[in-house]
Amino acid sequence: QVQLVESEGGLVQAGGSLRLSCAASGRTFSSAAMGWFRQAPGKEREFVAAIWWSTGSAYYADSAKGRFTISRDNTKNTVYLQMNSLKPEDTAVYFCAASSFRVPKTTTVVDYWGQGTRVTVSS
Repeated sequence: QVQLVESEGGLVQAGGSLRLSCAASGRTFSSAAMGWFRQAPGKEREFVAAIWWSTGSAYYADSAKGRFTISRDNTKNTVYLQMNSLKPEDTAVYFCAASSFRVPKTTTVVDYWGQGTRVTVSS
């Protein structure tokens, strides 16, 4: 079993920045890739960004491109999501995700989820 523990989210003004982290632990963490999803009230969970552990290749949703950066620290089994130029529409609960074989760009290939952390962007 793999555990994913996210950092606290928070409240930030529009235009501000916030960095989320997700630490993976458990029995031989062997996920191929990790990523972030988010879910706003009344909406489905959606892909934000993902990264391959081995190569660091990153993938982004259109809404995140140019504003968010995903990175990883292999020595700490930790993935980060740096969010800049935040907008009120970025308000959501953000979930860390891990996949054993594929880049987690859809919820169907996610093997493990974090508990979620709330990000609120005020206008």
